[in-house]
Amino acid sequence: MTHELLTIGRISVDIYPNDIGVDLEDVTSFGKYLGGSPSNVAVAAARHGRRAGVITRTGDDAFGKYLHRELHKFNVDDSFVAPVKEYPTAVTFCAIKPATDEFPLYFYGRFPTAPDLQIQASELDLDAIRGAGIFWSTVTGLCQEPSRSAHIAAHEARPRTRLAEGQFTILDLDYRPMFWASEDEARAEVARILPHVTVAIGNDKECAVAVGEGTPDEQADRLLAAGVEIAVVKLGPDGVMAKTRTERVVSAPVPVETVNGLGAGDSFGGAFCHGLLSGWPLAQVLDYANAAGAIVASRVSCADAMPTPDEVTSLLAERGRPVPGTVPGAPVPDAAAQLATEGAAL
Repeated sequence: MTHELLTIGRISVDIYPNDIGVDLEDVTSFGKYLGGSPSNVAVAAARHGRRAGVITRTGDDAFGKYLHRELHKFNVDDSFVAPVKEYPTAVTFCAIKPATDEFPLYFYGRFPTAPDLQIQASELDLDAIRGAGIFWSTVTGLCQEPSRSAHIAAHEARPRTRLAEGQFTILDLDYRPMFWASEDEARAEVARILPHVTVAIGNDKECAVAVGEGTPDEQADRLLAAGVEIAVVKLGPDGVMAKTRTERVVSAPVPVETVNGLGAGDSFGGAFCHGLLSGWPLAQVLDYANAAGAIVASRVSCADAMPTPDEVTSLLAERGRPVPGTVPGAPVPDAAAQLATEGAAL
């Protein structure tokens, strides 16, 4: 199987409250979901019809079996997902407090390490990594050994100078301070990976860790100077910017009533990959990904909330945005009813 998208890194069981708007100590019941950013991105891309797979590790336990089952459910290839006997599957709890825009995360089974940080370089299928349309990794995967060496080996096997037309190597700048001794340590590891990367994605803080403080344009320019072909800087309430050596595009935000903001970035990532693989203009890729992220922000879960193409194009059309692959002004399928059943407040 040749993957259109192959991700590497975190996987976990997300335990999200069914009680919205209360502190974690006051929650009375929870739902269980597949989680972990690279795994969520693979799920998101699969929802858009892409052949997606993930390289990761679980514990040799019931939660690990659950994650395999969920990957199958979402049509994500789990051929490169194996158990690690020494460590339990990681679990992440969160509180969901949309009124105050608070979604605190509590990581269990990640300290001092987790199964998905035990990926060994010798275990990698380098041919699969070389052949993938998009290879996606995150900065968190560089935070400790042996995962760090595995990530570096994967990138060294896929130099950007040898990529075919339509292939991309994406680094999610995904900086999480609890996994690092310092920002300087993270910056040094990012510098080792950037020479192999064609697309970098991050918010202002993540870009600052990668290439230093500055305006979004300055940060994008530094990423481009490092050899990246597309620098994507998330602007928070101002939307998202993408910059190449010849183009600068800003996609305005797609306002929704936020329920849980934790999965929006992963939905954005999977939809962004779909747009790149589709060969759309960069402005359309950004708008499509922005809308996909907004839909997930309006729902409770992450992986289970990833939208279909019909849902994304319906939201774009509703908001007067261009719909990729259609004639301007042409009707698109109406997914409003499905959006409503998923809890979106648009």
